[in-house]
Amino acid sequence: MNLKELKDRKILLFGKSRAFSMDELSSQLLFHKVKIAEEFSDEVALVVDGKMMTPYEQNRSEELYQQHSNRVEFATIDVLERELAKYIDANTLLMSLKLSRNKERLKSFIQNGMIDDELFFKLLKMYSWGGEDFFENDDNRDVSAALILRFYENIERNHNVQYATTGILHLVGQTKSRELLKVLSLLEPIKFHPKIESAIAMSLYCDDKMQEHLLKNAKNPAISEALSLNKNLKTALAVEFLKDEELGKNVAKSIKLSDELFELCKEQKVALALNETLTPKMQEELLELGDDEVCYALSLNDNLDKKILNSLLQSRDKNILSSIYANKATPPEVLEDAYKKGKYYEELAKNESTPIEILYQLQLDSRYERFVKTNAEFGRHIQQVNIGWEV
Repeated sequence: MNLKELKDRKILLFGKSRAFSMDELSSQLLFHKVKIAEEFSDEVALVVDGKMMTPYEQNRSEELYQQHSNRVEFATIDVLERELAKYIDANTLLMSLKLSRNKERLKSFIQNGMIDDELFFKLLKMYSWGGEDFFENDDNRDVSAALILRFYENIERNHNVQYATTGILHLVGQTKSRELLKVLSLLEPIKFHPKIESAIAMSLYCDDKMQEHLLKNAKNPAISEALSLNKNLKTALAVEFLKDEELGKNVAKSIKLSDELFELCKEQKVALALNETLTPKMQEELLELGDDEVCYALSLNDNLDKKILNSLLQSRDKNILSSIYANKATPPEVLEDAYKKGKYYEELAKNESTPIEILYQLQLDSRYERFVKTNAEFGRHIQQVNIGWEV
């Protein structure tokens, strides 16, 4: 469909519009000098099947298609509305909405799934929440639902979340869009939800500017803690947080390490040993400290280097050995050897890297059955491979 070719022509619409309100649809068509016909005539260049068509309209549309499809174009309302959305002048629309202060029209465009994300964000920033929460009144509810519907992954599997604050929280966890996170962080109702604000602060996609803004404007005391757990924490903030004992521990175990950050975090050596972004060289340097607490922390690290793991296996510390056999970084052959020797069965039952055959055997023992049943890898195996096994 080419909207320009419809200039000074008419369309015949059966049923209703979908993304645009009927008034807005008429207004947009009028802007492009396209009229809506009451009946079919030679002036009609396009027949559109809209939503909520009556049986009579469905029959009439089919009849016209049989008779005139060789010279008249036929399309669904979605195709027409998508074409109209392509030609919306964002600046003109925004100025019109600003001058008219037409809240219903603004809300209608926010609910329009055909407009692009860039325009959607601009419209959302214009919306006034009236100092109330996301779902505290009908207008806020409609806007919040439109926001969730647009960005929520696989919403068809969980459509009820469209009308719940948890939907906003889920968006923060799902999105990789820095722009969406930024917009969410600036929404007025966020102030009612410190949990959502903290989730934004912890997101990998919360960039440097957002981190600075959140910390500067935070009324939520948990923001500093949330930021300290952000793997992509800005270096300047990391340096500041490392001056605090608890925040420093969070930074040391969470931040994505560079050589510079590794050196900065050394005072928090036990927490640092838990950091999964430690390189083998960094792990070796920590191991050489000969500190029992550091060695135990290393044994808990899910990204433990094989060479370091083998060194820790020589330890006489039962806690370290127990952690090694529960660690999914431990190679299957090491776990098999422990099973053959009749050792660390409980840890093997919990470990996702334990060979499936061994997990089947451990499940037969009531002492370890519960651990096997809650083993995520065993659960996946049952669901994907051995469907029907009693778990």
